[in-house]
Amino acid sequence: MSGALASTIADVLRPLVGGELPVRLIVWDGSEAGPAGAPVVRLKSPDAIRRLLWAPGELGAAQAYVTGELDVDGDLNAALEHLWKVVRDRGLSGIRPTPAVLAGVARIAREAGALGAPPEPPASQARVKGRLHSLIRDRAAISHHYDLSNDFYALILDPQMAYSSGYWMDSRGNAAPSYGLEEAQRDKLDLVCRKIGLRPGMRLLDVGCGWGSLSLHAAQHYGVDVVGVTLSVEQKAFIDARIRERGLEGRMEIRVQDYREIPDGPFDAVASLEMGEHVGQRNYPVYAAALFNNVDPGGRVLVQQMSRRGKHPGGGPFIESFIAPDMHMRPVGETLGFLENAGLEVEAVEAMRRDYVRTLEAWYARFEQNHDAAVAMMGQEIVRVWRLYLVGALRSFAEGRMGVEQILCSRPE
Repeated sequence: MSGALASTIADVLRPLVGGELPVRLIVWDGSEAGPAGAPVVRLKSPDAIRRLLWAPGELGAAQAYVTGELDVDGDLNAALEHLWKVVRDRGLSGIRPTPAVLAGVARIAREAGALGAPPEPPASQARVKGRLHSLIRDRAAISHHYDLSNDFYALILDPQMAYSSGYWMDSRGNAAPSYGLEEAQRDKLDLVCRKIGLRPGMRLLDVGCGWGSLSLHAAQHYGVDVVGVTLSVEQKAFIDARIRERGLEGRMEIRVQDYREIPDGPFDAVASLEMGEHVGQRNYPVYAAALFNNVDPGGRVLVQQMSRRGKHPGGGPFIESFIAPDMHMRPVGETLGFLENAGLEVEAVEAMRRDYVRTLEAWYARFEQNHDAAVAMMGQEIVRVWRLYLVGALRSFAEGRMGVEQILCSRPE
């Protein structure tokens, strides 16, 4: 098959992709197929085909990409944007490999010397065990993502280390040509503090406090006392250092604690920014009840949370396997039902999908600017995981497959 592998692959995939390959395919044997001028995809090893044979579709392709067995020339975001346009134009959503296609891939694998036992999963792939959303498993899932490296996250996020969508005021008609990520995150934190009515002397509970951007902002600029809870040891260490730097000892307490174990509520106000996605569908009523039980009657609760329609509520095989094991997203209307059933009154919902597009564009730009430092710090495989993650998330929000909303609630008097 030497010199002809790319054409054979194109022929086998033709029924799956609805015609000509949407990319220019270059294979390790030197053969090429697909339209000139299209994004270039390189199969650099027979192991790429072996992964796709054992894990057809997104997971196998992602495994091959993060290990470097499959590569994409140039800007990955532009390549995926092109591929999703082809999917829409050809009406390919929801397709699955047919037995004939899988048989063709097996034939290619045999002739290319790629048959064999399934390859070992990449080292960066998550390995969590135990009962779904048990305390132990949730801690392991959170640790996989958030304990990666504070210094690595600092290469991507703004100086406040806010790991949730910013609020881009200039996209709402305010002239601000120099508006950037730092300003958008500052405005998001201010927006949250205003919505929940923070005033000096109040007690705030920050559920899933991340690297403390909201907790620190609220304590420093709104004069409140804050309890923040996280399951990440690395995040707590980071926030504790900033508390000392800013002289906020005695005003803030950061705990490595599950949302189901908070012993000292209720608080005057509660906020939870992009943490509810991690609690799971079955446990969401427990999470909603924890928000209700931990706020005083008349107090406000703000939940900022991603939403998703259709299949893959966990975000898809790549996200579920490499980034956020056990995550669950749903349409925003279903989330409102959970919050209301817990006893909270929904007061307002603000959509921020376009804000997340701009936030992800800014994170991706910082990631690429700091690429060499990231590789030196984390290694090539982790960097490739994160490039695929940031670009995939960007495309999902840009093309409307995912959204994010701020949901403001109150506990009735």
